[in-house]
Amino acid sequence: MDMTPKEIVDYLDNYVIGQKDAKKSIALALRTRYRRMQLDKNIQDEIMPKNILMIGSTGVGKTEISRRLAKMMKVPFIKVEASKYTEVGFVGRDVESMIRDLVVASISIVKAEKEEENAEKIENYIINKIVEKLLPPLSSSVSDEKKAEYKELLKKMEDKVVSGEMDDKVIKIDLAKTSIEFNDTNLPPEMVKVQESFTQMFSSLSKENNSMEVTVKDAKQLLRQEASSKLLDMTNIHNEALRRAEDGGIIFLDEIDKIAVNSKSEGRNDPSKEGVQRDLLPIVEGSSVTTKYGVIKTDHILFIAAGAFHLCKPSDLIPELQGRFPLRVELESLDEESLYKILVQTKNSLLRQYKSLLSVEGVELEFSEESIRAIAQVSHKANEITEDIGARRLHTVLEKVLEDVSFNADEFSGQKYVVTPELVHEKLDLVVENQDLSRYIL
Repeated sequence: MDMTPKEIVDYLDNYVIGQKDAKKSIALALRTRYRRMQLDKNIQDEIMPKNILMIGSTGVGKTEISRRLAKMMKVPFIKVEASKYTEVGFVGRDVESMIRDLVVASISIVKAEKEEENAEKIENYIINKIVEKLLPPLSSSVSDEKKAEYKELLKKMEDKVVSGEMDDKVIKIDLAKTSIEFNDTNLPPEMVKVQESFTQMFSSLSKENNSMEVTVKDAKQLLRQEASSKLLDMTNIHNEALRRAEDGGIIFLDEIDKIAVNSKSEGRNDPSKEGVQRDLLPIVEGSSVTTKYGVIKTDHILFIAAGAFHLCKPSDLIPELQGRFPLRVELESLDEESLYKILVQTKNSLLRQYKSLLSVEGVELEFSEESIRAIAQVSHKANEITEDIGARRLHTVLEKVLEDVSFNADEFSGQKYVVTPELVHEKLDLVVENQDLSRYIL
């Protein structure tokens, strides 16, 4: 991924309003990884990733930034919640499973690329298999004239299969039995290999293929997996995926504040907190993790952590872990203007989503400029009066404003429905002013 920092920020601007410092830090971290990969191997190993800690209230864009990064980049990327891990020795997920998740994500990327490179070969394999069933081969003793006729017929049949003319035709196909692939990343690799060995042993007892009658359209999908497994070198794919995960992998560690322990807290021995931090430390610092596909070093994996830190501070993390996140970025709370921009400037904003949803019912939904301002104002006021949940408040407010037209959409079919500021205030002013009501409704 060779996007410049400015290009990365411009891309994120389409989806996340404000938060310039966070976008800039992430853009620089990503560009640094690209720069490192262009250097000599000797110095590459010396340049360590600058892990980032994002601090900000819920709903200000931390998770949205991670979602958009995942879509933008063609590098192994996973988002995990720190709160779902437990200390080794307790029931639950151990922190090493996030590295195994990253390897699985990397394999998916590399496999998709190889399938795209070999798309023509895979398509030819599928078409040939289907045509064989629709037009059985000739015996070797037929005349040359018959062979020429058959060749012409074969070409016509191939064209019909490709064009979809034969999609409704039912054929009988034989699929080779494939062993089940275990991708439970929480299990130790040794246990996964034992499971796979048992599966292969039992499947080998029955050598015959799976025969089934399906339409040509379904056969195209069923044969695609078989074509990929026969035409692609999975060993090379696994090796390339491990290399990419090591050199370019990114792990977005959300809810890291949930494993921080306040010094005054009585729950310092909670296995889901301080123990997780101790287990996480060697992973972030750099260690070797065994996966079913091989050993992966975590030294150059970039970690981006995020947390609201409402009930604790970043300093409540153990000092060693704090040191492994040298870049700190504080995200700003959303004001009324930011909420307005989220509604009108972001790509595929909530307003566009609701317009598209109601267009299915034949309703043309329209928001006046004043009504959008009113929605932003009410949302900001609700955030001030009750818990500040940032942009997520817009979901609640819009749902409340549009509940009548959404419920009775059939009555408004073929009509234009304009949302006015009067409607917004009528629906929400009483609820916002009454703190008890807004606590339960908004």
